[in-house]
Amino acid sequence: MKRLTHYIIAALAVTGLLTGCKSEPKWHVDGRIEGAEGQTMYVEASENGQWYILDSVALGNSGNFSFTQDACGYPDIYRLRLDDKTLYFPIDSIETVTVVSKAAAFDHDYTLAGTEAAEQLMNVDRKVLGALTSKPGKDWKPDSALKRELSLILLENPAGIVSYYIINKKIGGVPLFNPNDRNDLKVIGAVANAFNNYRPADPRTKYLRNLFLTNKRVTLPADTIIAKETTIIDVNLYDRKGVKQSLEQIAGKNRVVVLSFTAYSSDYSPALNIELNKLYTKHHDNGLEIYQIGFDDNEYNWRETASNLPWVCVYNAPTDGPQVLNSYNIGALPAMFVIRDGEIRERLTDATRIEQSVAKYL
Repeated sequence: MKRLTHYIIAALAVTGLLTGCKSEPKWHVDGRIEGAEGQTMYVEASENGQWYILDSVALGNSGNFSFTQDACGYPDIYRLRLDDKTLYFPIDSIETVTVVSKAAAFDHDYTLAGTEAAEQLMNVDRKVLGALTSKPGKDWKPDSALKRELSLILLENPAGIVSYYIINKKIGGVPLFNPNDRNDLKVIGAVANAFNNYRPADPRTKYLRNLFLTNKRVTLPADTIIAKETTIIDVNLYDRKGVKQSLEQIAGKNRVVVLSFTAYSSDYSPALNIELNKLYTKHHDNGLEIYQIGFDDNEYNWRETASNLPWVCVYNAPTDGPQVLNSYNIGALPAMFVIRDGEIRERLTDATRIEQSVAKYL
């Protein structure tokens, strides 16, 4: 009988838990805003970057407040707005975050407590404020030291809501991590990958993935070839089978040739070769060939990649020197040219527009 009673109690406990889960779990934010007695403060949420009011909160005689909201099922960033000042705080699930601030310094002199994420976000904003104070000015930009500190915080938990906050935070319209900067994009990619792995159902995951992939487009150096003549300079290098391939002969056999200078070991290489493969698959039967020169330090790694590519791949070993690069006045990789009828017709500077650029010559 005693054992049966234990089973009944356990069953009731489980039922209570399940009932609690069904009764809309909630999160809370409370605290005190000194000097704001009797004022109205707003609690706001965002959707696709647009902030909207969840509710308003009347501040008591001592500036105290308390607000409760249904949990939305995934972590989020909310903010409090008092007059024209805003203060951000994170909510992970069903929890309570406590905010203490002052009306006169609402957005920069405050304390967040109650959760680890709240304390982390407060720490992030304090670091940013410190950097702003040390280098005031309307043209302020986050320096490498600040971004290094923020990256360390972010990489502790790249799938956390504070990491999302960091890579989306802007100061005066300037993002702390600029997706157009290659190094910053790596940090954004780490967060996008973590959300994709650990929070696939989170609505931010799709946004982060698109932010990363959209800005991962390959932008080639904008320097131009400087030469009085546009006739190609022949290149004779060995392919992976040990056969010498002449650029001049390749250009004579095909209507259009894309001459590509690259290094397979570089970060840009996979994305670039994906774009080239699309072009090659679509236009090879119409007279297109690609002559790609690899400048990798490691020949074995070059061969591994070259063996999977359908176009002409040749290797410029370190011992071959920079003569080929100098001949085409190339100071940085990657670089590409369109050749037709033995002459250079165009230098390609945007890998995402290769197809549009090359198609007009076919």
